[in-house]
Amino acid sequence: MNPFKVAELAEEKKQLEEQMGKEGFWDDVEAANKINQRMKSISSKLDKYAKLEAQCEDFEVLMDMGEEDEDMAEEVPGAFEALTKAVEEFHLAALLTGPYDSANAVLSLHAGAGGTEAQDWVSMLYRMYVRYCERMGYTVKELDLLDGEEAGIKSVTFEVQGENAYGYLKAEKGVHRLVRISPFDSSGRRHTSFASLDVTPILTEDDNSIEIKPEDIRIDTYRSGGAGGQNVNKVSSAIRITHFATGIVVQCQNERSQLQNKEVAMRILKGKLIEIRERERMEKMADIKGELKKIEWGSQIRSYVFQPYTMVKDHRTGCETGNIQAVMDGEIDEFIHQYLIKM
Repeated sequence: MNPFKVAELAEEKKQLEEQMGKEGFWDDVEAANKINQRMKSISSKLDKYAKLEAQCEDFEVLMDMGEEDEDMAEEVPGAFEALTKAVEEFHLAALLTGPYDSANAVLSLHAGAGGTEAQDWVSMLYRMYVRYCERMGYTVKELDLLDGEEAGIKSVTFEVQGENAYGYLKAEKGVHRLVRISPFDSSGRRHTSFASLDVTPILTEDDNSIEIKPEDIRIDTYRSGGAGGQNVNKVSSAIRITHFATGIVVQCQNERSQLQNKEVAMRILKGKLIEIRERERMEKMADIKGELKKIEWGSQIRSYVFQPYTMVKDHRTGCETGNIQAVMDGEIDEFIHQYLIKM
């Protein structure tokens, strides 16, 4: 449904309210939860539309008053800038029409070609996404991390919790290329490194659209490798799940118990299988990596150049900026916006 069709959304909300008001609504908890989630999503969209509409009306009043009062006229440029930003944000949110766009997301960063330099690049990207999530008001929860031998991070998997987390962050999926003078090269030479990002929707506990049978997977336990309490390195609480049919491997080690790690890993696996199903339906592709290509030269979605000039350029949309420090501090909204417009 087109999110701009306010009347249709309002009518659907009315119908959902009637269903929720019926006796025995919560007898089927699974169905009730789905309706409740849809109700929250519709209410959020309608509330945002109402706020934007009110902001537009306030701006019209300010314009009228500014024609007669010089002091009020001075407030018009600032109000126009705020209104423009609000419209852009509403437009961006309205582009998220996919069935899982409102879901939380699991992001997995992996170092590619470049050795220690690539592992340092993963740590830089991890920081960038954490900063972006902080700006969006999202919560970041680290699930699995493998440190590099000398510096940086070989791989890290983390969950992002917040409204439309998957819808926005799916725009970042792909290979990211770094060009800079390496701090690990005593000769001061310029290096090119690569890291890949995979983004998966994480399903709600009541979503049973994907069934995973015990015979379809192998579950291995191992000892956690990082901080986490007295159990670390003493009890095999970390979980690794291998899905035979697809070859997908997911793991989690940062929860407090083996059972919790298993639950999180299963949710991640279901999310990846959902992606496969959607891509088979929409693109007739069975590869969970989708647009992810080999992690090396020529396959990147975006380049980050620190030397001999500074520039970040998205190769899918042509969007670019010279303010690389702002990007590394999490200001990636424009890249995401341009991707969602063109997808």
